[in-house]
Amino acid sequence: MGCGDREVEGDSEGGKVTKIRLQFVQAFTDRKSGRTFFYFRRKGWPRVRLEGLPGGSQFMEEYARALDATPTPVGASTRSKPGSISAAVAEYYSSHGFRSLTGGTPAKRRALLEGFREQHGHLPLASLPREFIVALLDTMPRFQARNWLTAFRHFIGWCVERKLVRNDPTLGIKLKTPKSDGHHTWTEDEIAAFEAHWPIGSKPRLALALGLYTAQRRSDVVRIGRQHIRDGILAVRQQKTGVMLAIPVHRELEQIIATTPIGHLTLLTTKHGKSYEPNGFNDQFRGWCDAAGLPTYCKFHGLRKAALTRLADAGCTAHEIAAISGHRTLKEVEHYTRAVDQARLARAAMERRALAERIANESVKPESGEVSKPLNQLPKKAS
Repeated sequence: MGCGDREVEGDSEGGKVTKIRLQFVQAFTDRKSGRTFFYFRRKGWPRVRLEGLPGGSQFMEEYARALDATPTPVGASTRSKPGSISAAVAEYYSSHGFRSLTGGTPAKRRALLEGFREQHGHLPLASLPREFIVALLDTMPRFQARNWLTAFRHFIGWCVERKLVRNDPTLGIKLKTPKSDGHHTWTEDEIAAFEAHWPIGSKPRLALALGLYTAQRRSDVVRIGRQHIRDGILAVRQQKTGVMLAIPVHRELEQIIATTPIGHLTLLTTKHGKSYEPNGFNDQFRGWCDAAGLPTYCKFHGLRKAALTRLADAGCTAHEIAAISGHRTLKEVEHYTRAVDQARLARAAMERRALAERIANESVKPESGEVSKPLNQLPKKAS
């Protein structure tokens, strides 16, 4: 949509929807969510997001401020100064290294780098000292610091390859990894509580079953449709890893799919009949968990861990589990199943010990024979 005067629908007195003519207002409707967003956009200037609906008090206040403001022309800021951190970050986004990242990684790393760019983009990249990076990491929580350092190292490695900097200022920087088991693994009681509240045939129960019987991430689960299932085999190409998996459909999942109303290419859809975005599905699943009375640490990713735990408890090998989960290394699988392996091995060890003790006890038997008579009952010899 171009710029200039636009007629947009908005609120008016009495709750009626009317068309209001506003200058430099652009309307954008998201196809998946169906929501409409409004922007103040003057040709040659950065666009500004306007909250609320046209005609509403908040919208009109922000619109008036945007009209009266003196915006900075695009490209006039120091963000694009050659040799600056900002210019390097902008170029990095178009690099093959960044574009080859998969899943939600690009969005997460962009968010981290944009925060850094916003505060320090004007600084020269070539003279960025190691001490500056260390001091910056000290201001962050441990998990954030670890994620930021991972994102920045990928960026600065690309800068070294492009000879934008001579040395990597992150070399030698080590962060102590916080002790954590990650997302909570759903217990059997928690799974039973969710199933008791959401019966077979409901969308929440279908979502639970997809997580529990496919062991896939939410980004893959929201894309699964009937077209991916043939002859009892579910074909999934993982968004994060690009790995293609062929997973036999569990009979419980097959029954739930058959009894749940589905009128879309994807099995899980919003109330508007559209496919879920991963973050939108995460919010929806949280609401289903709340309705079932489950604690806040019960998240969808915990079902993936519960599925792997069940496989390990059934005696599946790490290779067998990885064939379903799509993990690229056995070390990642062991991260999920270590506790189960320990418990199973401990039980096996104690059972083996009990068996050895039983065999040893049975091998020691008293000699059979008649018990001797008391001495006073023995015949006396004649003197």
